[in-house]
Amino acid sequence: MGTQSDSGSCGGGLDSLSITGFRGIDQLDIPRLGRVALLAGKNGVGKTTVLEALRLYAARGGVDTLKEILSHRDELTTFRDEDGDLDSVPALDRLFHQSGEDRVPVVIGPSGHDGVLKIDDVEDISGLPSRLADVMDKEDARVLRIEFDGVRIFYPWLNSTLRELRRERRLWRALQSDEAESLPPLRCESLGPGLLGNEGLVTLFDGVALTDDESLALEALRLVLGDRVDRVASIGSDYQGRRHVVVRLANSPKPVPLRSLGDGATRTFGVALALANCRDGILLIDEAENGIHYSIQSDFWVMVMRAAKAHNTQVIATTHSRDCINGFADAALGCPNVSGNLIRIDRHNGKLHTVEDSMDELEIAAKQNIEVR
Repeated sequence: MGTQSDSGSCGGGLDSLSITGFRGIDQLDIPRLGRVALLAGKNGVGKTTVLEALRLYAARGGVDTLKEILSHRDELTTFRDEDGDLDSVPALDRLFHQSGEDRVPVVIGPSGHDGVLKIDDVEDISGLPSRLADVMDKEDARVLRIEFDGVRIFYPWLNSTLRELRRERRLWRALQSDEAESLPPLRCESLGPGLLGNEGLVTLFDGVALTDDESLALEALRLVLGDRVDRVASIGSDYQGRRHVVVRLANSPKPVPLRSLGDGATRTFGVALALANCRDGILLIDEAENGIHYSIQSDFWVMVMRAAKAHNTQVIATTHSRDCINGFADAALGCPNVSGNLIRIDRHNGKLHTVEDSMDELEIAAKQNIEVR
């Protein structure tokens, strides 16, 4: 889909994608992503894992992102500390597709060898920087080595014994090398299947308030609520000063909370804000169809494609909804200057395969109501 006018690199994003050895993915290759890519496939095929890999790539392997991905999946190692209290740490071994001697490094990035993120488990500490090797227990030493753009960063691997938990946690913080500062992360926003809460909405709205991007947020709301949307603001709501987003509707005596206007309004508003907040970066949307009525799917994707082009943002989303796919296809037809690609992900005999559907195939599927996912 799309034309050559938008076939180049998208912001700091990726023209292609290759993932090796990450979580449930042994090997996955997507030769072409484009400005806006929709990944379609059955539940459990690995679409969300692809978004996690992209999020980790954008963070340049940042340890906070590693921990957030594992913690969100409840992939934790639980133990009792020296005081007998239960505690847990992220189970870093779950980052890898295989374990033990069969383990291969995680590699995420464009197809080829340049500009990729590599994460490996290093048991031989003899070649590590002296300041790291000196403080690691040589009898039980494991280190996570993260490489990007010629820079190597090392982190101690917290294990299940944690005989000196507090010391290890101090090392985790202390050994984050200065080299990390030379790897600024790619701007990235990630939206899960659920709706953004008040804190997330307010944070994103603060990034566009009193700028031209407020118009994009209003456009998103009007997809759902029509022209009666007048203004949007964030205000304090209780004695602690916590804020939430409110909407002023035409002929309404006072503003109403955004979240009281339904899932569709909250979802489209959140997507628009995220787009505006990741200019020159990447927006990741998991289960993009959630909360959005089938009748506005096409208009929703038109908004996304136009905003992605205007903000030099790459959007990569997932779906298992036929209505979402059909709306995406209609929008791509109406936005010929934006490269939008539908990529189906299937798993056969444990291996992932991708197919990029042509526009002709999508048009036929939409017209004949054929199952595409």
